[in-house]
Amino acid sequence: MAWSAGQYVKFEDERTRPARDLLAQVPLTRIERAIDLGCGPGNSTELIVERYGAAGVSGLDSDDNMLEAARKRLPGTDFIKADLATWQPEEPVDLLFANAVFQWLPDHLDRLEHLMDGLKPGGALAVQMPDNLTEPSHLMMEETARNGPWSEAFARKSVRRNPLPAPSVYYDRLIGKSERIDIWHTHYNHPLTNAAAIVEWVKGTGLRPYLDHAGPEHRDAFAVAYLARIEKAYPPLADGKVLLRFPRLFLVAVKK
Repeated sequence: MAWSAGQYVKFEDERTRPARDLLAQVPLTRIERAIDLGCGPGNSTELIVERYGAAGVSGLDSDDNMLEAARKRLPGTDFIKADLATWQPEEPVDLLFANAVFQWLPDHLDRLEHLMDGLKPGGALAVQMPDNLTEPSHLMMEETARNGPWSEAFARKSVRRNPLPAPSVYYDRLIGKSERIDIWHTHYNHPLTNAAAIVEWVKGTGLRPYLDHAGPEHRDAFAVAYLARIEKAYPPLADGKVLLRFPRLFLVAVKK
């Protein structure tokens, strides 16, 4: 599945805030080597560079469009193409940082456990993932998928990603390799212009697999049907805007 850097950065401030909040809890005062996993268009990589300096910081992504945008944004930073489902650092690093990427990997608990082996002692694995599958924004994707001329395609194959495990599951899987683990949830409430803005937001991430699966002949109609449901699920506030509630899971594990 191809991603769109242009669509993603339409809400860059809102998307970057969790990365900023995650980085603030990384307990490293200096690094020799840091890698931004699933770097996207480089907005999260830029935060790491601003904190630690450009030397030793690199980004990694599997999507050519995202990597092109990241290289334009940070021309002095190394960005590499790799698949997080199999990638492992060639030698231990100080920081592995991942902003909103591992939720797409069904076996991400295994991957996080293996990535702990790619850290130096005292190094940190810092991860943030959306935990919003029970929000109307995502429930309406499923409802739309079940109702329309595209429903047969979704009956044959679901594109709904797996829900995240409980925080205790992450703790139990990683504590054997960690001297400490910090896990928390933050519920953001983003004021957006209107319901159509919510659709534009999720077009860059969660809605994209649904639109692709509906097929080119149904893509536009699926988006219209989804918007109609979002308008009902997110009524206007006093100033006409809508409030997008967005829960996210955060984890920082420090290597023994």
